[in-house]
Amino acid sequence: MKIVVIGDALVSSATLVDAAKQIQFPGSDEQIEFKIFEWFSDLKKEQFQEKILEIEKNGPECVPIPDGVNEAMVDADYLLVHIAPVSKSMIESANKLKLIGTCRGGLEHIALDSVRAKKITLIHVIRNAEPVADFTIGLMYAETRNIARAHYEIKHGQWRKSFSNDPYKTILTNHTVGLVGLGYIGKLVAKRLNALGVKVIAFDPFVDKSKIAKEGINVEFLEFDQVIKQADILSLHMRLSPETENMINKDVINKMKPNSYIINTARAGVLNKADLIEALQNKTIAGAALDVSWVEPIEHGDPLLDLDNITLTTHIAGDTIDAIPKAPYLLKNVLNDYFQVGFSDMLIK
Repeated sequence: MKIVVIGDALVSSATLVDAAKQIQFPGSDEQIEFKIFEWFSDLKKEQFQEKILEIEKNGPECVPIPDGVNEAMVDADYLLVHIAPVSKSMIESANKLKLIGTCRGGLEHIALDSVRAKKITLIHVIRNAEPVADFTIGLMYAETRNIARAHYEIKHGQWRKSFSNDPYKTILTNHTVGLVGLGYIGKLVAKRLNALGVKVIAFDPFVDKSKIAKEGINVEFLEFDQVIKQADILSLHMRLSPETENMINKDVINKMKPNSYIINTARAGVLNKADLIEALQNKTIAGAALDVSWVEPIEHGDPLLDLDNITLTTHIAGDTIDAIPKAPYLLKNVLNDYFQVGFSDMLIK
């Protein structure tokens, strides 16, 4: 059995190999050959972030793959990566590949059409789901209660007590939170809101509602328009795709309550930037909080920076000391479950 492993600057190949040794692959009694590659593993975090942004924006064909990886793929049985590109040429080279495991949620680094064409199993994990869920709740508090704005004003010599959302300020439990997307992160957000006593409504046409109920998550499922109209806080958790790009646009925002807020810790592209800016300028909604931006870092002079009813953070929702480096062990657990029972929430079809 041959396993190709590609480490990078955030997830080491050594950790991937160690996790792989704990996976019960079918036929794992066979001798395992590891073929190890590195993808910009020598870069510092800030430099590596540039590679991540490039691959997230333009896909796996826009960045170089490690030398020799295509040759190694010819007789590989399994491929384990973090965010290293899994390109069309890699997939086309693979004659025996049974499964790709990637220890991140986004799949921009993988040539999905090629994977589907060759009917290769693809399993991913949301390696920073817990941190993102925590951060999402934090943004709800920060935006609705002006935490970041008050801090900013104090640092600039002002003791500000009045804010643009003053007519709407209330405690979190008085809000109804609408979740668009109830995947792994969305479910964790819902669980936290349940514990806080906050009413949760959701739209997700792909989720198994009975399974959500069996997990003990208290969510009222509604049609998209009803979630938009009823939510005081609209939290976005859908994957960016041609179907979801600019899903939250002027038509949607105009249906929201004037006291409502948008929280986005998913992908910037699910939200129409121009329409959001117009709505915030006109006070169509009360505010927004974004951990993702259409251009990162946000450029000087961007109209987002002139708004007084938005909280902006630097794409750090998933950035904790343990979430990403330990992601291979989460992938190990998911793969062991998959090999044992034959299905997984993280299976990409």
